[in-house]
Amino acid sequence: MANKYNGLINIYKEPGFTSNDVVAKLRGILKQKKIGHTGTLDPDAVGVLVVCLGTGTKLVEMLTDHDKEYIAVCRLGVRTDTQDMSGKVLEEAPVNVTRDDLREAVAAFVGDYDQIPPMFSAIKQNGKKLYELAREGIEVERKPRRIHIDAITILDDEKLSGDHIFTMEIKCSKGTYIRTLCNDIGERLGCGAAMQSLARTRVGAFSLDSAITLSQVEEMRDNGTLEDVIKSPEYIFRDLDVIHVKDGCRALLENGNSFRKDNVINEDPEGVNDTEFSKEMFKDGNMVRVYAQDDTFFGIYKYDSRTRQFKVDKFFFEK
Repeated sequence: MANKYNGLINIYKEPGFTSNDVVAKLRGILKQKKIGHTGTLDPDAVGVLVVCLGTGTKLVEMLTDHDKEYIAVCRLGVRTDTQDMSGKVLEEAPVNVTRDDLREAVAAFVGDYDQIPPMFSAIKQNGKKLYELAREGIEVERKPRRIHIDAITILDDEKLSGDHIFTMEIKCSKGTYIRTLCNDIGERLGCGAAMQSLARTRVGAFSLDSAITLSQVEEMRDNGTLEDVIKSPEYIFRDLDVIHVKDGCRALLENGNSFRKDNVINEDPEGVNDTEFSKEMFKDGNMVRVYAQDDTFFGIYKYDSRTRQFKVDKFFFEK
């Protein structure tokens, strides 16, 4: 049975839910099983959680790779076992940090950065999640992971607050632990630090201002407007060139088969074979969005110059 909903939905994850809780609740609300999220947010964190529905689940891996943006509130002068304020306080220290010290410490993490993942994380080591080991009081050595931070902007006014709290906006690559970044800034300053709160404000093209809560999803399901906020899978491929395939090859398309370049409708007024457009379109490895003549979206195909065929890379059509 075909899925009722297919595509991408921008959910506002509220505090207290795990990312998997959101998926479980959506399965109940939408009455379909094929649902996946694109990047875990801690239970206390809020913000953008892009959820893939139906055929959109083929995009989970691709969307997980997207750059992300966060606003984090960080408290100096404290170290905790979870690197955020939900954990057990291990140590408190006096804070003698000027605004310039903070700016300098924060700037040191912009660019490539080898980050050691926290023990309280879902990363698996020898088949066991790190947080499971941490709950048993076991700490294991973790390998640093290379991440990239594009920018960190301190958002507060010129003074640190009396309780040594500051807010920063972070633009970073996948796999970045913001609470570990807070911890590492604190280590660099010599006083320790822990994350107090976190909001994810962007994942790729999905931003906070278009995110909807689970209760809004229920309302929209009931009043028939939910499709209006579900982005079709082709949304994230909007930068790719488009080709339409002749009706005579529709059966090939529906079965996910390859098709030849002469099955493509000539949409270039100057002739497909001798133009720059043609050279680019039929270049080995070129990715395109493929549609039937009636504009039905079939998927993303890659051109193979050796066989002179377009082969399916990601298939989204459902009969």
